[in-house]
Formats: sequence, C-alpha cells, structure tokens
Amino acid sequence: MFTIITGAQFGDEGKGKVVDLMSGEYDLVVRFQGGDNAGHTVKVGDDVYKLHLIPSGFLLDSRVLIGPGTVMNPEVLLREIEMLAEGGIEISPEKLGIDAKTSIIMPYHIELDGLRESKRTEKIGTTKRGIGFAYIDKVARDEIQMADVADETRLLRRLAELAPSKASAIQELDGDPAIVTDESLVGKYIELGKRLAPYITDVSYEINRSLEKGKNVLAEGAQGSHLDVIHGTQKFVTSSCTIAGSACANLGVGPTKVDNVLGIVKAYITRVGEGPLPTELHDEAGRQIQEVGKEFGTTTGRSRRCGWFDLPLLKKAVYLNGYTSIALTKLDVLSDLDPIRVCVSYELNGQVLDYPPEDTEELAECKPVYEDLPGWKGDLTGVKSFDELPEAARSYVLYLEEKMGVPVEYVSVGPAREQTFRKETGN
Repeated sequence: MFTIITGAQFGDEGKGKVVDLMSGEYDLVVRFQGGDNAGHTVKVGDDVYKLHLIPSGFLLDSRVLIGPGTVMNPEVLLREIEMLAEGGIEISPEKLGIDAKTSIIMPYHIELDGLRESKRTEKIGTTKRGIGFAYIDKVARDEIQMADVADETRLLRRLAELAPSKASAIQELDGDPAIVTDESLVGKYIELGKRLAPYITDVSYEINRSLEKGKNVLAEGAQGSHLDVIHGTQKFVTSSCTIAGSACANLGVGPTKVDNVLGIVKAYITRVGEGPLPTELHDEAGRQIQEVGKEFGTTTGRSRRCGWFDLPLLKKAVYLNGYTSIALTKLDVLSDLDPIRVCVSYELNGQVLDYPPEDTEELAECKPVYEDLPGWKGDLTGVKSFDELPEAARSYVLYLEEKMGVPVEYVSVGPAREQTFRKETGN
C-alpha cells in the first residue's frame, strides 16, 4: 500500500503528529520535498521532539527515508540525530536512508538567501535557510548532491567548478564571497559527508521493491498545498512542489502505485509570513486561537496569522491533491468560541466566488462570506472518541466533511499521539 500525506492549507497543519500516529502501520516513511524550512513537532508522553528533516516515523519500527526531491542541510540533520541520541533514540543507517541524489544546502546558499531577501522591496517571508537557492542549483544542474559530499575528492572538484559563479553572485548582492571557499566551512562539510556516507541509499529502488513485496509505504510532504511553487499563492510560496502528485516524481514511484492520499486540515487556518489570508482575524477570537493553539512556527518561532476555516481554499486543495480522506486537527482549539465561523465563499468586485481566483493579488482583495455555526464549551483534550465530543463539535466536523466532499478519517484534539482518534471507530 502506498499512501501520500500532504498539508491542505499553508502548512503547520499537524502532519508530523499524524505521520507518527500512522507510521506503526507502515514499513517505510519517506520525505519527498522541502528542506529544513519545514518543521514538525512530535509529542510522546512528556517528550517533545522538534524536527526539520527526519520523517516522523522514526519513533516506531518504520525505516525512514529522505528522498532526492528534498534539499538537505547536513549539519541540521546531524544535529537532529544527536538530539534524538541524547533522548535514547538511535538513528542508525538501518533506521534512516538518504538518497544519493539529495541536493545539499551549502553555506553559500544560506548567504545568498539572506542577501536576496534583504534586497527585496516586498518581502516574501523566506526562512533564509538556503532552500530556494539550493532548488535553483538543482534546476540549473549546479547542485552538490549527497554522493558528492560523501566523497572528498568529488566535493573539492565540484566546489572548484562552482566557486567562481557563486562568489560573483554573492559579491553582486554586496556580500562577502569568501564564504564560498572558506577552508573551515569546506572542512566541516567534508567531515559531515564522512559521517553521513553510511546512510546513502537509492530511495526509488527501496520504495518500489518494498511495494513489490507487499509492504506499506507512507510518503510525507512538507509545508502546505497553497505554498506549492506552481499552484500556490505566488510569489508567497515555498521553492518546491508540495502537492500529492509531486511525491511520485520526487521519489521515483509511478502514479499507478498510489492507493490513498490523506489531507491534513486544521479546524481553522493559519499562515506564517507574508501572503494573502482572506479569513485572517485581528480581534479577540484571533488572539484566543493563537494563544490556545500555540501558533508559533516550529522552524522560525514567528507568530502564525490565524483565521476562520476557509472552504474555497480547501476546495482547491482537494482538487490539487485528489484526497481520499482527511485528518482534521486542533479541533480542541475552537472550544469556548461562539459562534464558530466558516468562510463559504468570497466577494470580489461585486461578484460571489466559491473558488479562489488564480491571481494572488485578487485573492488578497477577496472578502470572506461566512456561515455561523454554534460553538461549544469545555476542554476537549481528554476526549477519546468522536461520540464523546459535544454535539456542536460533532456537528462542526460533519458540516466540514459535507462541504469538503471528502470523508474525515481522523480527528485530533491535542498534540499527543493518543489525542487523535478515527472518526468512525473512535479509536
């Protein structure tokens, strides 16, 4: 069985926890795009793990893989491996595999990212971690791959070839070009490569062989559907394809192998950084959602902008991904809000739209049209099944399910694994 998981909004929907919950049913859990600009938080008991690269399935028996469609900072990855080791969790080469073709984020990528953002008159909200520039090099065939970093001779030869153009680009942005050939940084990457060399694998081969043997594979995306570099709210997007179809291309698995596509959907909506958010709240309800939901970015620490559920954007995500089911997260955050509002359409230039306009500037001008639903009171974090939810909370879930046109399979009422249950069976 091959299942793909993506976020249906602007990221931060709680994919990490859902992957952790499901990974016990899967032999392989694979990351298919993005870099350490993404982050997920997994809570097990009293332990909280904030991760950026290692797929969430590491806590159970799954083997976890980083696919060639990702861009990877090896220093960040080793830091995560060491952090988990301190907590008694060993991430050995038997547990983690990194594709040989995975693009490596180099120090000059990070430098270029920061310099370019500082020069923009209109900021796009980059995390300045070099993600975009690593993807630029991948498309331009100027990338340094995992296999290069693992071989000192190859790495030095590749750096010698690329150094003049990278130094020139940094100098043009008023930066210090010395970072490209800095001996201490080059030496650090040589050592990082040696330490990570045992983890190198062929991810496409592993996945396809596993599927042939009847094993289960879970592909995990980063960010959210509306941050997709092609279909998202340009230019306020990430640098990779975040939707389900890109899992096949990025991992080297044919689309006929896909069995399920699970969309992770927050019971409201949030966004980090710049870009349109039609239902954004600037009132007490928005502040309550932000505080109760602890809406601060795992990677950046920035406050997330919060808004009511946006059905037009969700309809587009359903089309973009072809979801077969939904996991609805953070339902507990909406407790003690009354009414609870749902955006069912937009008003734009005198017209009513039930689907987002393609143009980002037009989306920014859209005014939400709401339907109000009754709220509920009380703490939901101890609820163990759908039937235990207050009637108004159950009605809200069923209302969204009907409007989305996709069945809700999971409901989450807290950050821990045990605070998520199947809607139908209650377990």
